[in-house]
Amino acid sequence: MLVRRRAAQAGFTLIELLVALGIFLIVCGAAFTLLGSSQQRYHTDSQLLTTFQEARLGLDQIIRDVDDSGFPPPTFAGLNPTLYTSTPFAWSPGYTVPTPCTIGISCVSPGDFDLIVETNPNPNPQDPSNLGVQWIRYTLQGSTLMRGMAQKAFGHDPVVDTSANLAPFVQNVVNNATAGQITQFQINYPNMFPTGAVPIFSYTCDTGTFPQPCPVAGSFNSPQYIREVTVTIIVSGPVLDANGQPRLVQLVGRGRRVNPSQ
Repeated sequence: MLVRRRAAQAGFTLIELLVALGIFLIVCGAAFTLLGSSQQRYHTDSQLLTTFQEARLGLDQIIRDVDDSGFPPPTFAGLNPTLYTSTPFAWSPGYTVPTPCTIGISCVSPGDFDLIVETNPNPNPQDPSNLGVQWIRYTLQGSTLMRGMAQKAFGHDPVVDTSANLAPFVQNVVNNATAGQITQFQINYPNMFPTGAVPIFSYTCDTGTFPQPCPVAGSFNSPQYIREVTVTIIVSGPVLDANGQPRLVQLVGRGRRVNPSQ
């Protein structure tokens, strides 16, 4: 008599299925964690790049304004003070008649975080948008570098007039961050803040022999003798990185006044 035996069928036990499911969940969790970290890093880098590009464009505009400062000089435009620049860089108080002052002592601006350029940004007399000489001001308010323009007017104060037209220009500027923030920044960026707050604007003055930093230029430490302006902008990404740390970028440029001293 022929007896047929049913072949034993191989399969997974319940324990084996649970172990496999556990391994699958661990692998998926690790993959999603890595994906989330990558997305956060991409988001941080993307926002930092946007901030960097904004700061780069802002720096280029400041340099152009400094290069054009002091145009046109009095010898070019006659006696009307609204048609020529009294000095390449304006200051207050007492601007009605240019008065010698010492940067950092008796001049409110130019300063470490406040600069006023006097120029005609559109000198073409045939262009209807040519409004003559204007005051162009840059000033740091909180973490925003502001920019404002005002028509030069006889007897007016450029600080007062430009204050009415200030608008955000570069965001997330941390040059003048709090002492606590700077201490945190110095951990990862020790070279950016060697002694504390970093001036956005620093000046070199003509002395008749060779240029010197304006604070040590003696009697030439005055806005009318400023030849070069070094612009340093430190910006922070709007969000922290994956490690919970701020991301900083430092941009440095130099504008050189090409028009003659007043």
